[in-house]
Amino acid sequence: MDPAGIYIHIPFCVRKCPYCDFYSVSDLATIPVFVDALIAEMTLRRQPEKVFDSIYIGGGTPTVLDQEQVCRILEAAGREFAIDPGAEITIEANPGTVSNARLRAFRSAGINRINIGVQSFDDANLEFLGRIHTAEDAKNALHMAEDAGFDNIGLDLIYALPDQTRRNWQKDLETAVDCAPAHISAYMLTCEPGTPLDSDRIAGRFKPAHDSRQAEFFMHARDFLRRHGYEHYEISNFARSARYRSRHNSKYWNNIPYVGFGPAAHSYAPPVRSMNVRSVAEYVEKIREGRLPVGETEKLNWQQLMIEAIYLGLRQAVGIDCAAFANRFGVDFKQMFSDLIGRFTAKGYLMEHDGRIVLTGRGMLMQESIAEAFIETL
Repeated sequence: MDPAGIYIHIPFCVRKCPYCDFYSVSDLATIPVFVDALIAEMTLRRQPEKVFDSIYIGGGTPTVLDQEQVCRILEAAGREFAIDPGAEITIEANPGTVSNARLRAFRSAGINRINIGVQSFDDANLEFLGRIHTAEDAKNALHMAEDAGFDNIGLDLIYALPDQTRRNWQKDLETAVDCAPAHISAYMLTCEPGTPLDSDRIAGRFKPAHDSRQAEFFMHARDFLRRHGYEHYEISNFARSARYRSRHNSKYWNNIPYVGFGPAAHSYAPPVRSMNVRSVAEYVEKIREGRLPVGETEKLNWQQLMIEAIYLGLRQAVGIDCAAFANRFGVDFKQMFSDLIGRFTAKGYLMEHDGRIVLTGRGMLMQESIAEAFIETL
């Protein structure tokens, strides 16, 4: 079996960004109680028989924790779980919450990968996104991470902002490449229901970028980053080489088990998916009572598993492995979807390569609708 992954959700932010729909709170005073509960949850869920080769500390803003708290969390993970010596251990960082000393302490604690939420190198864009850092802060954070000994550094960018121009996006990409990270994630701005950003959209305070502009920015990023040595291995993700692909996130895309800790964290033990309660207070209360803080559990049926395999497979540059699909589900993918494969191949959206069905660059623009077309035929 493939080694599993551990996700640790740190649900705290100095200030919540208006576009974000991940669970987080801004009451930092509850961090010490939360950390105690998080470590207790690891004890409740201990799985010494299973090997884990990735730990991902996400949020929220994990870098609001101090080095002692992060060390305690990693020590608990190593005590309760069999962590592979070569595990990828990632922490997400906000440029407005890091320092040289803090980053060096995280590196000394065993964290070997850092993902920095830059989002943009333009101060006007950062203001629109509600970020607490400046473009200069972002550049400094990347340099500090390198100085602290991180050689596996990733950064996130957001594109297709309402008034963003192609030249503005080009400058973000150029600056990102000049910083030479090992990994770049480029996410299109989306107005998630229930977020302040979506409320502003509904109220007419801004107009989202047109679909054609979104497509233009996506293709430009893809072409530019590939020319500068980054492989496009998943719709939103680019890596210097296979070595620098996100090992942990790849588990989400490839049906590999993972265990999530903290409020709103997801766990997956095929075919069962579960999510912890979405409240720090309720989470801490359940842990204190010696109960698992699970809020929802779902056992996926054969059709749901196939839907996920299609949707997530088409997000990746390697596409859907037809032989693996047949071994898993007992059906011939090419035969089952021959009409759709023929139609999308003729349009230049799909191709077959080395026994796999793969989206082209143009096809990736249509990934959602193409996946839906496959799913509707089930």
